[in-house]
Amino acid sequence: MDSERFEALIDAILAIILTIIVLEIPMAADGTWEALFEIHLEFIIYALSFLVIFNYWNYNNNVFSMVNKVNNKVIWLSGLSLFILSLLPYLTIFVAENFDSFIAHAAYGLDFVATAIISIFISNALKNSDKGNIALQVAFENNNSLYCMLALMIAGYIIGYLVYPPAITLCCLISIPSLWILKKYKFM
Repeated sequence: MDSERFEALIDAILAIILTIIVLEIPMAADGTWEALFEIHLEFIIYALSFLVIFNYWNYNNNVFSMVNKVNNKVIWLSGLSLFILSLLPYLTIFVAENFDSFIAHAAYGLDFVATAIISIFISNALKNSDKGNIALQVAFENNNSLYCMLALMIAGYIIGYLVYPPAITLCCLISIPSLWILKKYKFM
C-alpha cells in the first residue's frame, strides 16, 4: 500500500481523538478566575494528552517521510496502536477526576507504555517491509531511545505506587522531551 494514504488515515484518527479530548473539558461554572482554577487539573491533563497525541503524530510524520511502502503487518500494528491511543480521551477525564488515584494514573501510563511498545514492533515491521530503504534501516538501527523511555515509565510506576501516583503521569510528560533529546543529540 502507498504510505501517503495510510498517513492521511492516521492524521484523521488523531484529529478525531484530539477533538474528543477537548470536548471533554468541562465548562467553568461562571466567568470568574476562581471557576477556571477549579478545573485546572482538567486543563493540565488535557495539555499532557495533547502533547502525547502531538508527539505520536510528529513521530509518525517523521517516520513515514522515509517510508515508501507499508504491508499488512505495519497497518495492523498501527491500527492497534491507534486503538490504544483512542482510549486517551476517557483516560484523560479519568485522571482529571481522580488525580490522587494510583489506578487512574496507572491506566493513563499503561496507554502510553503500550503505545511505545507497539512502536518498537512497528519500527521492526517497517524495516522488514522495505529492506531496500537505507534511510529507514539506519533510522531504526536500534530502539534504545524507546527503551529508555520505557525505563523512565517503569521508574514512574514504582514512584507512583510507593509514594505519589501522579509521578506516573509526570514520567509520561518527561519521557516525551527525553525521547526528542536522545534522538536529536544521538545519545541513543
